[in-house]
Amino acid sequence: MPTPTESYTAQPVIEFRDVEKRFGDKTVLKDLNFSVERGERVTLIGPSGSGKTTILRLAMTLEHLTDGYIFIGGEPLVYEERNGRRVPVSKRQQKDLRTRIGMVFQQFNLFPNMTVIENIIEAPIHVLGLSKQDARARAHDLLEKVGLPEKADAHPSELSGGQQQRVAIARALAMDPEILLLDEVTSALDPEVVVEVLKVLRDVAENTDVTMLIVTHEMSFARDVSHRVMMFDGGNVIETADPETIFTNPSHQRTKEFLSAVLRDT
Repeated sequence: MPTPTESYTAQPVIEFRDVEKRFGDKTVLKDLNFSVERGERVTLIGPSGSGKTTILRLAMTLEHLTDGYIFIGGEPLVYEERNGRRVPVSKRQQKDLRTRIGMVFQQFNLFPNMTVIENIIEAPIHVLGLSKQDARARAHDLLEKVGLPEKADAHPSELSGGQQQRVAIARALAMDPEILLLDEVTSALDPEVVVEVLKVLRDVAENTDVTMLIVTHEMSFARDVSHRVMMFDGGNVIETADPETIFTNPSHQRTKEFLSAVLRDT
């Protein structure tokens, strides 16, 4: 298994510290602490409702952080501690940190009224300030990488689900993110196109040093691309280890039960 690009003594690129997330009276995450090193690929596994997707949405600031802190490269993303108090960071700081993070969702979330190339260049032009010429050049390069160079002028409705997800991956990579969040990116796809999407992501993992935080039910993919796998249950990490250990010799009984059920169904 490859190792992350930098020493684990460096500043974590993602850190959740004493994080809590509640939806009304329901606590989904409580006292959650973990970090991801630069260049590391970490996969979150566990039963539905264990809080995995919520973690990604908190990192994208798509959900409100009830308590605790999230740091990106050592900088507070939502709240910071100042004079013993937990206070919000500036909108500017949050926006700047957000540009370092890309996310690919279960549903493709492409703009239906835009062509493929327009979907990909929208954020680089308006958020990163790239020229249209540079953004289009990057977009065409990414479409080559995801195997869709001929679809630049197509609209999302003209693409299959697998093709739309590959465009969504290209769109996330167009922002040149330090961190890529992947939320069950194959769960909405027909089984025969899952392989093509996972191949694209394997290529990204092998040929870039982007940090990945992955939620997936594709256990073979998790095993192949991850440096580390974290088992979630009840809103917290109950076990974390390298993929070989997790999948062949897990230490926690809940992990054994979960993997037994998941692998039996595949």
